[in-house]
Amino acid sequence: MTWDLGPQGLGLLLLMAVGFGVVARLLARTTLSHGRWIAAVVVYAASGLFVSEVWFGWATKEDLQPNVDGLSFDEVLLLGTLLSVAFVVALRLALRSGALPARRHGRHLRHHGRHP
Repeated sequence: MTWDLGPQGLGLLLLMAVGFGVVARLLARTTLSHGRWIAAVVVYAASGLFVSEVWFGWATKEDLQPNVDGLSFDEVLLLGTLLSVAFVVALRLALRSGALPARRHGRHLRHHGRHP
């Protein structure tokens, strides 16, 4: 497999991932606080890279339009967003159900070598 994602395509993918993370953070501010929105950015970037370079890596520029420096833009926008939205929804459900620990109001336990 050859990776043909150039610097412009990678930059656009990272910009799309950060944009998704910011929107996800604003829409779900109570459950995606404390840096968890960064996980949404990483998932978007990873899924976008997978979609562009693995899933549609066989396609040529003529097959997929628009193709921005090796990035299959439309496919990443559609499938990367769907996969990332599914991740954010699953994360919110896990946090609300108590399956994952949630920090309350920015306070967290600090252990100084002794237990109460």
